[in-house]
Amino acid sequence: MDRRNERNSASTKKRKIDTTTKKLPIINFTAENLTPGTENWRSTCKAVREAMEEFSSFIGVYDDDGELGPRPELMRSVFSSLKELFDLPEETKSLNTSELPGFGYFGGMWWQLIETVGIGDSTSLESVQSFTKLMWPSGNNNFCQTIYQYATEVSKLGEIVTRMIFESYGVEDYCDSFLDSTSYLLRANSYRVPHVNETNVGVSPHGDSTFITVLKQDEVGGLEVQYSKNGTWIPVDFPPSSFTFLAGDALLAWSNGKIRSCFHRVMMAKKARLSIGLFSFHKGIVEVPEELAGDDSLQFRSFDHFGLLKFRYKNESLSSEERVKAFCGVKKDD
Repeated sequence: MDRRNERNSASTKKRKIDTTTKKLPIINFTAENLTPGTENWRSTCKAVREAMEEFSSFIGVYDDDGELGPRPELMRSVFSSLKELFDLPEETKSLNTSELPGFGYFGGMWWQLIETVGIGDSTSLESVQSFTKLMWPSGNNNFCQTIYQYATEVSKLGEIVTRMIFESYGVEDYCDSFLDSTSYLLRANSYRVPHVNETNVGVSPHGDSTFITVLKQDEVGGLEVQYSKNGTWIPVDFPPSSFTFLAGDALLAWSNGKIRSCFHRVMMAKKARLSIGLFSFHKGIVEVPEELAGDDSLQFRSFDHFGLLKFRYKNESLSSEERVKAFCGVKKDD
């Protein structure tokens, strides 16, 4: 859980993103666009890279009757499971702890609108089973299977986006080994209705420490992302069968600063809200490809991703760019 304040559609065949409408690009993840080696694949890769470079985020829409992405019935089960989880006593949820900051339980403070629960290594059935047993000692197989299936299916979407970014920058040879060392934190979020005279900021503006974050919210809405070129806040409306993909701090460093970490927040209405995010982390050292330097020098050194995460929580006053530069930026005398 990040507690700090930090300082149009786009067709896959368009060459430039229209920023005048101040809406996130929408990219279609249809079967015809996801066949590697085809013109549609290359065009979609380019659209993903341009969206990330321009907005640090985009909305990906998939076919709900295709082979990729959660079906509507699974999404209904997911949000039903989230409600069941957050209905547990706080003393039960607080049993979920982790040595990694932001991976456990956070909530219960009267001044916070958000309560959040993390499940580390969520694409591992054993890990989800362990979490489920901690929350429900007598068992809850429906919750376990629902969350595991969700994490597994959404991670495939995240892997496709990662592969598209690598390929669009011409460094696809590094992608398989990178994905093989990727783990996923699933984080469930519950937001209460603000009291009278209380802030309606559900989560303060921040960037994530991830490589890519994949977000889904319920029908209440509230997610906003900032367009970095002029500071405009863009409300995110999720079409059916869609997710929002956000660039994180690790992607900022890996891309040699070509992609910014997405600055985002949640603004609450007069209704409780649920959301769920899948956060990708690289286990070990993230190698910054020299090819991304172009005619210039690399701005960032290779870095330990979980080390960056820990550094972030020890330096809460720094913005995404400040902390990434402080942690793994190349200094002039290096």
